[in-house]
Amino acid sequence: MAGRFPSRPTPTTLRGGDVVVPAGVPRQVTAPGRRAWTPPGPLDLGLVLGPLRRGPADPTFRATPDGSVWRASHTPQGPGTLRVALRNGTAEAEAWGPGADWLLEQLPELLGDLDDPGAFEPRHRLLALARKRRPGLRLTRTGLVLESLIPSVLEQKVTTDEAYRAWRLLVRRFGEPAPGPAPERMHVMPGPRTWALIPSWEWHRAGVDDKRASTILRAVRAAARLEQAAGMEPAAARARLELVPGIGPWTSAETVQRSHGAADSVTVGDLHLPGIVGYALAGDRHADDEAMLSLLEPYAGQRHRAARLILLSGAVPPRRAPRMRRGDIGRL
Repeated sequence: MAGRFPSRPTPTTLRGGDVVVPAGVPRQVTAPGRRAWTPPGPLDLGLVLGPLRRGPADPTFRATPDGSVWRASHTPQGPGTLRVALRNGTAEAEAWGPGADWLLEQLPELLGDLDDPGAFEPRHRLLALARKRRPGLRLTRTGLVLESLIPSVLEQKVTTDEAYRAWRLLVRRFGEPAPGPAPERMHVMPGPRTWALIPSWEWHRAGVDDKRASTILRAVRAAARLEQAAGMEPAAARARLELVPGIGPWTSAETVQRSHGAADSVTVGDLHLPGIVGYALAGDRHADDEAMLSLLEPYAGQRHRAARLILLSGAVPPRRAPRMRRGDIGRL
């Protein structure tokens, strides 16, 4: 979690995106479906949708200089591409592919319509200032479980760079090009059957060890049951996810934060988050999970939002040790 919500504002905004015009003969594209939705309050697309991006080169996510966010998703109706932008306070969306109707139907939930930022009552000056400076923060709800679960499994026990690289390589190698006029090199993640058929050497080339690969294979074999968890309460959904060997509290929390917009599912077992929360709220950079949960207890029901605001505040302890070395088992 700590590695995916940068403290600096630039990565969490829409500035600095890149759109490459494809060369050659343009694809034949059907007319897009469209929908407009006006949020009930301030909305910052970068803050709301930013947690769905798995690294700057995520093939399923792109922010472009015109202020648009593009997402390629494997929906219950098939692959789809969604483009959404804010115009005069209204979210305007277009979608392509078999999953277009599903993506447009889910647009309000994706942009935080079911979230209630007013339920959060800051009890610390840092959190009050962070909320004031980030009024457009709402918690997204994708309604898609595997889309968040698989990259979260890839992020287990490795650096974020290693996990982002594995996600990028596997999606581009085994996914399909995003429908519609999506930016170049955007892909929809593979479906469950395709994940299950990835050869062992391809996992190795992507830097994914047997433990994480086996966890993903077990998850996709139960894909239908896991996707049903999108209609469950976050606690029940986490319990179902954790029935799969290799999926624990860290992975289930990271998943439901995105699939369910779970405001209280704080991540435990993270390498950095306890120290960041401890440092921000109590000046304790050595806080463990127990200390972190104690500090977040006043925000019961909103602990994940509190952690997000702390990360966005930039109040992180100064580094005292070198970064974890990046490994690449694909070279072995």
